[in-house]
Amino acid sequence: MHKFSCYLLLLLSFLYFPLALSWSQNTQFNQAENYEGSSDLVNLEYHMGPVLASPINLYIIWYGHWNPTHQATIRDFVYSLSSSAPYPSVADWWKTVRLYTDQTGSNITGSISLSGEFYDLRYSHGVYLSRLSMQSIIKTAVTSYPRPLPLNPRNGLYLVLTSSDVQVEDFCRAVCGFHYFTFPTIVGVTVPYAWIGYSGTQCPGMCAYPFAWPKYSGKPPPSTNGGNDIMRAPNGDAGVDGMISVMAHELAEVSSNPLVNAWYAGDDPTAPTEIADLCLGLYGSGGGGGYVGKVYKDSWGNGYNVNGVKGRKFLVQWVWNPVKRRCFGPNAMD
Repeated sequence: MHKFSCYLLLLLSFLYFPLALSWSQNTQFNQAENYEGSSDLVNLEYHMGPVLASPINLYIIWYGHWNPTHQATIRDFVYSLSSSAPYPSVADWWKTVRLYTDQTGSNITGSISLSGEFYDLRYSHGVYLSRLSMQSIIKTAVTSYPRPLPLNPRNGLYLVLTSSDVQVEDFCRAVCGFHYFTFPTIVGVTVPYAWIGYSGTQCPGMCAYPFAWPKYSGKPPPSTNGGNDIMRAPNGDAGVDGMISVMAHELAEVSSNPLVNAWYAGDDPTAPTEIADLCLGLYGSGGGGGYVGKVYKDSWGNGYNVNGVKGRKFLVQWVWNPVKRRCFGPNAMD
């Protein structure tokens, strides 16, 4: 656990160390301090490894049976990362991620293309998955006949998304998503990847915050206006809207620390605090201690902080800005 909170739990399985986004509801709302506007508490360092500086070809593996409406929402978020939309946009949010460079001075790319999709409707590795199973799922996707995904070690990034009926090791209990890189012994090459699970039916209170609230938190839910109401999801489903924020978190970190040797805070590379870990729970100015911060509301009262393509609106957490040395998003009030 890092020094800010116990949002991040290191998941150790033999020699396998996926970096995991997790939520600890018992302590989440007891944390009064946050890193917005503070630089003294953070020692984010570059460890000379690569970042994803080349244009990213993103490949999605839809594992299980998916609601087409949810798939469309997720695709539009991916499209929004590199497309123009009214300010503040998803692409504006990604500009903070782009501030990170490698040892040649090359910035993280601003080009992210959805370059392929694979539908694993047969649950090729079952409905109970270990963390290491994600690499086998990628292997299946890139070797499947007759339409495999390309195996792209040059600039490929693989996103494994599991459906509502799939149970993943530690999902809902300790993690909502993680990123790592594949082992050549399993996939054949080393490529970065991330996994995120749909939590809408399994644990929305754990992984779809602030659109859902844990039943056993012991505290009433905070909101953007200081009341005790649950924030409404901008795309109509707490599970998919919460999933998108976790996806944004993982994309930011896998881009800035793809081989776990680039940008992170802390002395232990097996338990790094990454650029999104520093800002968990922060979505707007003034956030902290369980309050998400100042965000917008659309005409239906749904909460959001960035705009996307096709009129979409999303709520994504802030990330650490290395220039301002604080958590930041394009909806910041300063």
